[in-house]
Amino acid sequence: MKTSEIRSTFLDYFRAKGHTIVPSSSLVPSSDPTLLFTNSGMVQFKNVFLGSEKPGYVRAADVQRCLRAGGKHNDLDAVGYTARHHTFFEMLGNWSFGDYFKRDAIVFAWELLTGVFKLPADKLWVTVYQTDDEAFDIWNKEIGVPAERIVRIGDNKGAPYASDNFWQMADTGPCGPCTEIFFDHGENIAGGPPGSPDEDGDRYIEIWNLVFMQFDRAPDGTLSPLPAPCVDTGMGLERLAAVLQHVHSNYEIDLFANLIRAAGEFTGTADLANKSLRVIADHIRACSFLIVDGVLPSNEGRGYVLRRIIRRALRHGWMLGVRGDFFWKMVAPLVEEMGAAYPELATKQAFVEDALRTEEHRFGETLEHGMRVFDEVAQKSTGTIAGEDAFRLYDTYGFPVDLTADIARERGLDVDMDGFEQAMDAQRQRARAAGRFEAKGQMPAELASQLKPTVFLGYEALQSEGSKLLGIVRDGCQLDQLGEGEEGLLILDRTPFYAESGGQVGDQGELIHAQGRFEVDDTLKMGGVFFGHAGRWHGAQPLRTGDLLAPRVDATRRQAIVLNHSATHLLHAALRQVLGDHVAQKGSLVAPERLRFDFSHFKPMSADELQRVEAMVNAEVRRNAAAEIHNMGYDDAIEFGAMALFGEKYGDEVRVLKMGDFSTELCGGTHVDRTGDIGLFKITSEAGVASGVRRIEAVTGAGALAWVADEERRLAEFAHLLSSSGDDAVEKLRQLFDRQKKLERELDALRSKAAGSATADLAGSAVDIDGIKVVAARLEGLDAKSLRDSVDQLKQQLGDCVVLLAGAADGRVSLIAGVHGKALQRIKAGNVVAHVAAQIDGKGGGRADMAQGGGSDAPGLPALLAALPKWVSAQ
Repeated sequence: MKTSEIRSTFLDYFRAKGHTIVPSSSLVPSSDPTLLFTNSGMVQFKNVFLGSEKPGYVRAADVQRCLRAGGKHNDLDAVGYTARHHTFFEMLGNWSFGDYFKRDAIVFAWELLTGVFKLPADKLWVTVYQTDDEAFDIWNKEIGVPAERIVRIGDNKGAPYASDNFWQMADTGPCGPCTEIFFDHGENIAGGPPGSPDEDGDRYIEIWNLVFMQFDRAPDGTLSPLPAPCVDTGMGLERLAAVLQHVHSNYEIDLFANLIRAAGEFTGTADLANKSLRVIADHIRACSFLIVDGVLPSNEGRGYVLRRIIRRALRHGWMLGVRGDFFWKMVAPLVEEMGAAYPELATKQAFVEDALRTEEHRFGETLEHGMRVFDEVAQKSTGTIAGEDAFRLYDTYGFPVDLTADIARERGLDVDMDGFEQAMDAQRQRARAAGRFEAKGQMPAELASQLKPTVFLGYEALQSEGSKLLGIVRDGCQLDQLGEGEEGLLILDRTPFYAESGGQVGDQGELIHAQGRFEVDDTLKMGGVFFGHAGRWHGAQPLRTGDLLAPRVDATRRQAIVLNHSATHLLHAALRQVLGDHVAQKGSLVAPERLRFDFSHFKPMSADELQRVEAMVNAEVRRNAAAEIHNMGYDDAIEFGAMALFGEKYGDEVRVLKMGDFSTELCGGTHVDRTGDIGLFKITSEAGVASGVRRIEAVTGAGALAWVADEERRLAEFAHLLSSSGDDAVEKLRQLFDRQKKLERELDALRSKAAGSATADLAGSAVDIDGIKVVAARLEGLDAKSLRDSVDQLKQQLGDCVVLLAGAADGRVSLIAGVHGKALQRIKAGNVVAHVAAQIDGKGGGRADMAQGGGSDAPGLPALLAALPKWVSAQ
């Protein structure tokens, strides 16, 4: 049975048993900040088990894509060295949320394995938790599994309920016993049954785990029965496929066999048993699905894990002799294998290929050099790669330390990980020292404990009366008062000033007092919930804690910010429509004079794409849709269609900005009432800022009109210089360029003719030094290229020779030297240039037969050139 058939048969079976088929969730957990990746099938149902989410069904089944290659759950180092470890794998699961329990779960599993998949019953072993007599009896008395093939597993991990057969979500909360099903691969495979001393062998392989969540664990460790026990099962698709296809290794199943065959073709490797092909086949799945789910290669977090996996695959390609592109080509075979089950993979195929190709080019430039450095390091090693060498490979050549460890292990070497971490820490210290600055928003802990969060009034108003001054802070310390001209951070009980966050800059303005005014230069968050008004006091009397102030936001500046912020959301939506839904915000700046938007995309935008995005945003501006604000729960907002920013932390209650049917996003910033308020949107630049990250800068409203006016002024000046009315300026410029190219060709021809004439004269004046002809001269009117051509011509004419030609321009001298024939046995061109250049405040170098340099146009240059034959004679 093919892997694809196993997947569909599993789902069909549980659909017939009344289960709702739930699609696989993303590899990036949407609501679990504790996890780097989705590492098991239960992740998307975690909130259901905790009781905070109520699905519209009580039975479910799915095929969940999972990844274990970073953080606590990391199998990366084992991939390629074992028969069953993967970075990416698929987990088959069925779930009961307070519906059926142990008996039905066990019956379903046994019926599917033996009745549908036709596995021989005498090849199946099961384990139960030591005290779970209920599960034991179901297996033994109802299913008929002999007692000798049912293994009780106790607390084998050193603590109560710490067992391979007792599952818990965390230290407290839902937990319960589990029963596992093992397949016996036969006596020809080493290893013993589960629970035996040699259970780590490969003979008995776990294929299915049935978890029975029936208890709630309290902080003191006591267990209380759950009111609605649940079932959570997980079966590895790849392991089951190996059993059903009668192979021992997961890498021999049809899915991997096809990927390995493709990897062999792309790397020119005939031996399909080569472990490097296994690594490549495994890693293309992990990399492709991570990119599909919005992760891009970077130097931190999930992006760094992706980069490590890609570079590990590329290194294995390098081991197979590949010195060009190959890894990105594996996407197409993967789509053939898995595109039907995961349509999003096929939809995003081109983007995944672009992302991998870009990373492949980036690392390919340094891989070969880095491997040479590793070889040098390994040769001097006495068994352990020094930490500083591992760090150099990481810092200079982009080798993640686990990649270095991987290569070292293959050669029987270790890596000094402590030394590596020390070198990394030293680099972090240097970076902190180089970029040290005083935090603007330090909040004294004692003051923070006394205050309630600042109430923000700025969504509805730009000024208010009677705001109370609760605290004054400067340099992280609390003050009682501010005198004339003194700076500080003022914390009010309520304010219309927006504090910098979400890319939007803080407001400016003033705080009016009966005795003076506080000029606000910036507003920032302090302690996350307090608004600090940064500025200085101007008044005849000191400003004191407890005083009442009247805040006044700079309305013109705020309005400019508002236009740019709302336009940023329209820009984001337009980019996703034009470029694809892989586009995700990677950073932004919303200031009064411009907006800046960073987004994920792997190549520069074309002029047509930029024009389409700009036109789309302006169309939405002209549509003048209302900018609706909705406050709701996070889950309700997502269901409402709001897009959350990747990696952003949101509270239970969120603010949703909806502009027509075009853009719906979570955002706490300030915005226009209608899109027409933006007036005009104009993109001013597009550029790359990091691997896979592009940046657009744009202006709106009055700023956009000013930009257009400035462009018109420049165009008018341009037309005036061309003596054009403006309409025909482009054609006139094209004519000028054509004329310039024609004149340049004519000039090159004249220079070539002059060089040829000069060469003929110089050849006749060569000085013979022991059979070597020496020419040293200054030629006027020739550029560096013409000088090189002349040197080449003289070398061919003179045979055994040393030639040095000089050309001057703008007070500087260019020197070109050539050495040919038997003269190379005595003299190198680089030495000739260095000898002369050093005496005219210059330098130079190059190959033995050709070198160049330069220096100042010194009066003594003619004498130096005349003395060259004597210098040659002395060599």
